[in-house]
Amino acid sequence: DWLGLEEQTFYDKDRVAIVPMAFCFPGYNERKADLPPPPICGKTWHHQVMAALNRVQLTILVGGYAQKYHMGAKGSVTQTVERWRDHAPGLFALPHPSWRNTGWLKKNPWFEAELLPALRARVNEVLDD
Repeated sequence: DWLGLEEQTFYDKDRVAIVPMAFCFPGYNERKADLPPPPICGKTWHHQVMAALNRVQLTILVGGYAQKYHMGAKGSVTQTVERWRDHAPGLFALPHPSWRNTGWLKKNPWFEAELLPALRARVNEVLDD
């Protein structure tokens, strides 16, 4: 929904690449939150996959681990996402799209009012190219 894509387009491997940070699921902690990506998995695969992608016109970094790795982001996800205009139109940093972020979305109405329309417009622009 955040990208404004139909399911068929989202899963079209010739148009959209979904690249995880670690390529292996680390499991959950005692609070049922995802554990951090194991460094060995990302070191083994992430760079190779990113290098194999061609014609990348838009990168969407979901969550703090991706933002730290690709952008060298410091601080919170909120701080990084708030500075979305500094990196658009080629890069957008987003929080994780989880039901756990309902409170975050309510506290940050600018995300849905400003960032998402710009992101959807850029996604449409890139896919129409």
